[in-house]
Amino acid sequence: MIFAISNELKLRKTEIQEEIETIYLGGGTPSLLNLDEINFLFETIFREFSVSENPEITLEANPDDLSQTKIKELKTTPINRFSIGVQSFFEEDLRLMNRAHNAQEAVNSIKFAQDAGFENITIDLIYGGQTTSDEIWERNLQTALELRVPHISSYALTVEPKTILEHQIKTKKIPQVDEEKQERHFQKLVQTLTQNGFIHYEISNFGKPGFIARHNSNYWKGKPYLGVGPSAHSYDGKMRSWNIANNPKYLQKLSQNELANEIEVLSKEDLFNELIMIRLRTIYGLPLQEIETQFPEYLEDFLKEIQPHLNNETVRLENGHFYLTETGKFLADGIAASLFRV
Repeated sequence: MIFAISNELKLRKTEIQEEIETIYLGGGTPSLLNLDEINFLFETIFREFSVSENPEITLEANPDDLSQTKIKELKTTPINRFSIGVQSFFEEDLRLMNRAHNAQEAVNSIKFAQDAGFENITIDLIYGGQTTSDEIWERNLQTALELRVPHISSYALTVEPKTILEHQIKTKKIPQVDEEKQERHFQKLVQTLTQNGFIHYEISNFGKPGFIARHNSNYWKGKPYLGVGPSAHSYDGKMRSWNIANNPKYLQKLSQNELANEIEVLSKEDLFNELIMIRLRTIYGLPLQEIETQFPEYLEDFLKEIQPHLNNETVRLENGHFYLTETGKFLADGIAASLFRV
């Protein structure tokens, strides 16, 4: 697989003309790669692309993969940031989410990374699950603060189709997700982290000054990105492409020096919806001027459709930008969908 990904990088090097500022090894369990495989990928990237002098290079990892030995090995690579899938520091939550790691491994993975000299660490935390009481959620947040984690991504528990969790709910072994509790946990999340010096720069993301994720921010600002490997998605500002999810077919195509992807040219409506969706989620807001200049044909309808959100104070207009209010942030997806062109 590593050789196929390396070959895809070579075949697609002309798709990125600018210097690469961020590299993100994610989409699964890249922490399972050995040191030689990781270095091989970086050798390909640095050889085929122009990489900036100070890139942000993130490795996505599960806590149970980050032993002291593994982290010491990773310290010798260009990786300078960890994204650790903690989800919770409590056993009952981890069992509900069917996670492979335990609570102690979650804590240890962060401490091991810090002891090895990694300062730029982000963790994922899930709120609003059936096992996550208000007290447990508060203690989860306090644990993250005590561990001095400088960036946190946090999401409401969602029930995906064809999962053990969905089956347990359908068979009434556990109750449905409580949306009122999820909203309560979200408000506690925002309040706790902002009071402790975090910048709430995107609906689900909080960073201390100097630790806002550059990779994530580029995505929300609509910058092009290149995704390689099975199922990876790419975007160049006009087109979206995605690699096939079938591993054997992906490998076969790349062995023949052929790309294993499909391409969709985005319509005017798609580009407008993308702008609404990603800009409203951020601290940077949705600029009215961009709609006026890029999508003048949608301006009149947009202003009519956003007015109810201004009236009920889930959206505010300030200095030519639309921003979600504290109340509106929990309703972000619904607000954006109400403004889409279909």
